[in-house]
Amino acid sequence: MDQVPGSPQEPKDTHDGDDLPACYRHPDRTTGIRCTRCDKPICPDCMVSASVGFQCRDCVRGGGGTGHSATASAPRTIAGGTIAANPRLITLILMGINLAVFVAVKADGTRLLNELVMLGRTPPEYLPQGVAEGEWYRLVTSVFLHQEIPHIAFNMLSLWWLGPPLEAALGRLRFIALYMLSGLGGSALTYLAAAPSGFSLGASGAIFGLLGATAVLMRRLNYDMKPVLILLGLNLVFTFTWPHISWQAHIGGLVVGAAVAYGMVHAPRERRNLVQAATCAVALLAIVAVVWVRTVQLLG
Repeated sequence: MDQVPGSPQEPKDTHDGDDLPACYRHPDRTTGIRCTRCDKPICPDCMVSASVGFQCRDCVRGGGGTGHSATASAPRTIAGGTIAANPRLITLILMGINLAVFVAVKADGTRLLNELVMLGRTPPEYLPQGVAEGEWYRLVTSVFLHQEIPHIAFNMLSLWWLGPPLEAALGRLRFIALYMLSGLGGSALTYLAAAPSGFSLGASGAIFGLLGATAVLMRRLNYDMKPVLILLGLNLVFTFTWPHISWQAHIGGLVVGAAVAYGMVHAPRERRNLVQAATCAVALLAIVAVVWVRTVQLLG
């Protein structure tokens, strides 16, 4: 009688007297190994090493019938993010965006600078411009805008130093959220507290957010806090003593970055994604509220 694949009958080429079962994927091969999860017989080509014994490829691909995805048991960062092969990718992309905008501004002159800079509102006798006039994009574009070489050099060196460790610890998506919310926090406080017709630009708000997040992360990991606290203190001294520095952007970014990072690294494991999403949502809503209140003040 012809053998039907998957039937308990032994394959034709099995050695006489051999009672070993056939591999579930290769019926012409006998094997003495079974998957430790589903108990299917597996040949060497179908074996995947596990912490205990071997597993079949279907169980590995499907998560072993546990109801979770195959990546559910993959290693995670302290914030629950996926561990990336290159923990500097997002940092390099952000640096590239900042440098590209800097080159574009240098090539174009003042027109592009005036279009992208953080500006609350121009005096009534001038052409209406600014966030209060509906140009909300300035809250974002100003974060990537630099005019002087020392300014962008300092910010990019800081981003290169602070970015990769945070990107590795949080994961790419959370790191992007941290950077953008920190930058928006700096823009929002500048819009609220600075003169509406004054210009503000640069990634300093986002950088201070990364600095605050670094302090939160080091505290969470029980690392020595002295280096980061000294660095933070020195930067705050420069913020309030050096001329032509927007302290509002620095403080706004620092507060938002520290708050978002705290929610990310202290979220309970069983509700991690929910708590982290809620933290980012609350930070964004607070930024929107600040912008709305200031807009009402300027237009009222």
